[in-house]
Amino acid sequence: MKEVAPFLNFDGNCRVAMEFYQKCFAAALFLMPFGEAPGDPAWKAPEVKDRIMHSALTKGQLTILMAADIPPGVPFQQGGSFSVAVQCESIPEIDALFAALVDGGTVTMPLQETFWALRFGMVADRFGVRWLLNLGKPPQG
Repeated sequence: MKEVAPFLNFDGNCRVAMEFYQKCFAAALFLMPFGEAPGDPAWKAPEVKDRIMHSALTKGQLTILMAADIPPGVPFQQGGSFSVAVQCESIPEIDALFAALVDGGTVTMPLQETFWALRFGMVADRFGVRWLLNLGKPPQG
């Protein structure tokens, strides 16, 4: 496993929050609005184009915080909207971790390839903790 980072959810104010945390932690900030995602997926509606699909604060090689805006219409509870993001190192590792966490829990997004990952999936475990499991694609060069 490469690292584990808290993942916060916001309701349209992710950019403002992450810019605030960037100053607090003196960290580098990456922001990707939904409107900048590649392709033309169905979830990329005009009303979400400026919302943040993914953001990360980093210091050197360490990711210290990740966040995103929820899509409109998804229930939001301020202060209770977080997940734990796990950056995995191999397909066997992500498959085993996903299977272990979903035991008694709920799959919220099955493991699948995405434009950013070889595999990505989301699970709410039996205790209600939300997990984001990611196996990134190798750098292209």
